[in-house]
Amino acid sequence: MSYTIAGKAIKNEYLALGTILTTIGIAVAASGGEKKAATAPAPIAKDTSINTGSKEEDDFIRAFVAAAEKDDAGAKH
Repeated sequence: MSYTIAGKAIKNEYLALGTILTTIGIAVAASGGEKKAATAPAPIAKDTSINTGSKEEDDFIRAFVAAAEKDDAGAKH
């Protein structure tokens, strides 16, 4: 069986192959491109984005996060 497209008889096999190859081509083109490498978060000692109301609260948060980072340093996820 064939279909008439733009005045020409096109077989089903060619339509199926064209559809499959077009789908694969679009998938390859969409998945390509530059991959960004994952970056590690900045250590809490160098982080200046902590905005607290007092110096004691700032020191407490930094000590708590530093302790948590130390505990998680040996853990594998």
